[in-house]
Amino acid sequence: MKVTRKIIQIDEELCDGCGNCILACAEGAIQIVEGKAKVIADKYCDGLGACLGDCPQGALKVIEREADEFDEEAVEELLKQQKPQKKAPVSGGCPSAALKTFPIADEGHACNCANEAKSQSSSGSSALGHWPVKIRLVPSGAPFLKGSDLLIAADCVTVAYPSFHQDFLKGRTVMTGCPKFDDADGYVDKLAQVFAESGIKSITSVVMEVPCCSGMQMIIKKALERSGVDLPFTEVVISAQGKIIS
Repeated sequence: MKVTRKIIQIDEELCDGCGNCILACAEGAIQIVEGKAKVIADKYCDGLGACLGDCPQGALKVIEREADEFDEEAVEELLKQQKPQKKAPVSGGCPSAALKTFPIADEGHACNCANEAKSQSSSGSSALGHWPVKIRLVPSGAPFLKGSDLLIAADCVTVAYPSFHQDFLKGRTVMTGCPKFDDADGYVDKLAQVFAESGIKSITSVVMEVPCCSGMQMIIKKALERSGVDLPFTEVVISAQGKIIS
């Protein structure tokens, strides 16, 4: 039944597809479709506007128009359908997800990368001591996470920053992902488990300066809130030309 009520409107011209609004929508009414946030059906949106403050581009607003009535039962069914999709795959049958650890010749110490823009020339040696590295593939109970300094890096950083291993990865455990194209809710679930269960000592987040990367910071903050753990959290932003800018 159509009624005149408040509902979310998304300006596709302003939307950059960062996905922050998806995390803020408890009803699961918003999804990324072809790189843009969309309300998938009027009946799923309660029109309260909880997602507004999470949009860095100001692309969302509450309007009043004729729409299907908000349907709580439909929302419950939608969330049940979405839940299995949000569970990150665990290590198992896929060879790419098999847990591995290997020695590092000189582990050194984790640098304070937010304050020290070290030499950006690479020595060519790898500082990676474990596998897998993707957020979706690393089990929350992986032994290499225990008591580690955790580096959470956006996928593009590893290509853009020329000395990623020496300036960021050395002495840390790493998890990588893309906040725009991957399942943001699944990231929050996985990282909240990691923070709560693995005794992580600190978190360093390294992202690109592009708007869609800002979603990673929001994901980490939501995961920290959900986990109930208070951890030192450093945020680093890299320019498209591979320089530390903040």
